[in-house]
Amino acid sequence: MLLRNNIPLTYIFGKIKKELLFVIAYSIGIVVLYQNFHVTRISIPVAVPALLGTVISLLLAFRSNQAYDRWWEARIIWGSIVNDSRTLSRQILYLVENTYGSDEIERFKAKFVKRQIAWCYALSQSLRGFSPYKGLERYMSEDDMIFIKRHRNVTLSILELHAMDLRKALNEGWINQYQQIEIDKTLTALCNHMGASQRIKNTIFPVTYSKYINMSIHLFIVLLPFGLIEYFGYMEVPLVVALATFFLLVEKMAVHLQDPFENKPTDTPTTTICRTIECDLCQMLDDNKLYEDKPQTELAAVGSYYIL
Repeated sequence: MLLRNNIPLTYIFGKIKKELLFVIAYSIGIVVLYQNFHVTRISIPVAVPALLGTVISLLLAFRSNQAYDRWWEARIIWGSIVNDSRTLSRQILYLVENTYGSDEIERFKAKFVKRQIAWCYALSQSLRGFSPYKGLERYMSEDDMIFIKRHRNVTLSILELHAMDLRKALNEGWINQYQQIEIDKTLTALCNHMGASQRIKNTIFPVTYSKYINMSIHLFIVLLPFGLIEYFGYMEVPLVVALATFFLLVEKMAVHLQDPFENKPTDTPTTTICRTIECDLCQMLDDNKLYEDKPQTELAAVGSYYIL
């Protein structure tokens, strides 16, 4: 995610530096040829690139909205994961009966809640293409780690462990059937959030739509100098560069937002959300040491002003 700092201009324009170099060279070349060689004095009505620019603006607006909708849906899903993780932990800690102060039941509760923290981190890392096993040994027992390493879908296998422990609690009489149903509903909600995140991750934005808009922008940039040069002369260079920069940056923004789990600065901040979940669940466990002792190193450094 992006931290709450100003984004350097070098980063912003670095995303389109190749395109900007082309636009600058192209617009300068056109004005030099126009001013010095009469045979190249070609101009077109400014209404032509203006009309094309209007159409492209509408297309870019639509694409930006669709990309933001994908990003916002991902953020809503992870907000729900926060709430359901808190709900699951509360249900385990306060619905599981421990009338006689059994250490086994207390260990069961702590194991269940810590495993939920592991599930959040595993989902975040798998969505971003990292190893889902990284760091899970801090929260899960050795037996649980052996179990999940036998399965391809790590997050699903952790939910299976939740379900098996829930059945054990029911069989041991630690919870009744109605409590088991309520806790299982929360597990179902977490499973749905996992599936929704994977759907966004695995459903690519239509490539042809992106390609057509990109081609239209380049056609607009090619025509624009011929529409402005007759009126502005050498001043058409900064005008063309400014207009081209606007369209290119808007397109690049949409490209970044459309994939919210690709380990970019514009990603949904899943690791930060996981840290929030971990802090809250450790507070419920009254085990802040687990949170405070965690190494603060970033999972992946994208730059001095980003964090996953």
